[in-house]
Amino acid sequence: MVNPFDDESERFVALVNDEGQYSLWPAGIDIPGGWRVACPEGSRQECLDVIEAAWRDMRPASLVRAMEADAG
Repeated sequence: MVNPFDDESERFVALVNDEGQYSLWPAGIDIPGGWRVACPEGSRQECLDVIEAAWRDMRPASLVRAMEADAG
């Protein structure tokens, strides 16, 4: 059995959480709590492209805010 996260023929969605972190997720698996769909269902590569374009800063949003507060 192929892992659905690695299956190139699977359909995926890109998820995002409140911290601005992204995840590639198989479309046929329930979305975990705390996450929401960030783009329509698509191929694995389409979703990876969305994630790459959107997720420029890997730090959680709360850390970015804290660092900005410390700097200001």
